[in-house]
Amino acid sequence: MEIVIIIGASDKPERYSYQAKNLLSEYGHKTLLVHPRLQQIEGQEVYHGLSEIKETPDTISMYVNPKLSSPLLSDILRLAPKRVIFNPGTENQDLCTELNKHGIKTEEACTLVLLRTGQF
Repeated sequence: MEIVIIIGASDKPERYSYQAKNLLSEYGHKTLLVHPRLQQIEGQEVYHGLSEIKETPDTISMYVNPKLSSPLLSDILRLAPKRVIFNPGTENQDLCTELNKHGIKTEEACTLVLLRTGQF
């Protein structure tokens, strides 16, 4: 079981971050949800920022654009995940470069596809 942080979690079923939350759980992973305004998604606590998270994640799955993800560098480094997945539309080369410098693997991939194809 991996601990996966979903940045940009959504309570809307049509959103990929919502679908990722459900599929990750279905595959036995623990999800930590991050969204600045939501309190809960289907009864699960939602953190308003990475600074509130005390657990060490294996993976961070990014569902926000570079304008929102770039300021998260110091919090991501503090959490020290093994990897960060930049889902389609969230690509951020500057953030990837900085994370790689600190030994954090980055992938431009779809979390849903990785799960469904056994590559997660």
